[in-house]
Amino acid sequence: MDHVPGFCPSVSPEENGAAAGDSSSAEDGLVDAFGDLAALPVEVGERRPTCLRCRRPQKVCLCPFLPTQPLEVSTCLYVVQHPAEESRVLRTVPLLAACLPQGKCNVIVGRRFTEEKHPELAAVCRDSRTLILYPGPKSRNLEELVRQQEVGAVKHNVIIIDGTWSQAKNMFLKNSLFHLPKQVQLNRTLSSQYVIRTQPSNICLSTLECAAVALSVLERNDDIQEVLLRPLKALCSFQLQHGAQVHHSKEHLLKNGMYDKPMPKNKRKIKRMEKLVTDHNVCPR
Repeated sequence: MDHVPGFCPSVSPEENGAAAGDSSSAEDGLVDAFGDLAALPVEVGERRPTCLRCRRPQKVCLCPFLPTQPLEVSTCLYVVQHPAEESRVLRTVPLLAACLPQGKCNVIVGRRFTEEKHPELAAVCRDSRTLILYPGPKSRNLEELVRQQEVGAVKHNVIIIDGTWSQAKNMFLKNSLFHLPKQVQLNRTLSSQYVIRTQPSNICLSTLECAAVALSVLERNDDIQEVLLRPLKALCSFQLQHGAQVHHSKEHLLKNGMYDKPMPKNKRKIKRMEKLVTDHNVCPR
């Protein structure tokens, strides 16, 4: 049980040597004190006005870089988001959602997803048209998969896990629902332009970048990628102009002898860092 500040377990009058009348008076005093506190006016912190479309503060609104009208796509995205991403200021999912029609970018927050608690997501995972974007030995090349299909023959659902690489890995491994859809990965050579956050490797992409590439492949329209990346480029440019630093990937730092943190002693972590330098599967972040 969590500790409640200011709360002490009750002690009987016999145990503390106080008379019952004194105890009653003390309780009455506490009630009066809490009543006085409850009557105090509550100060509400001022929040900067937020743009309803891009979810950014109005002073740094990115709507000029969004498409005038939502992009028409047949693919439906399901972003399963780690709770920690909700509170990040520089997250990319709101920008993605702002570029797509309502219902085409569905965000579901959580760590564990079950059939009982998430029946709609479970139904999507069981749908034969659903793909999950996650690299690995069982993953198929998305472009190769699309080439084998007739144009417009299938309207896919795509699940993307939104979190740090370790969070995404943990969510994928511990949710059996995510093992039901076809597993796909991106094989395009593309360096992340999300330079204001550290990536594990040069080819790890932000959620918005993964969605941009996947949609351009599935919709057979490379213009989609350019349109979706425009607000991300503007966001990074604005942050860099106002003091943010370029965050090189861990892979870049290791290859160029710039990694200034102590190397891990754990063999598994050492192997993981070695893999950053040698593994070239495009991974979402």
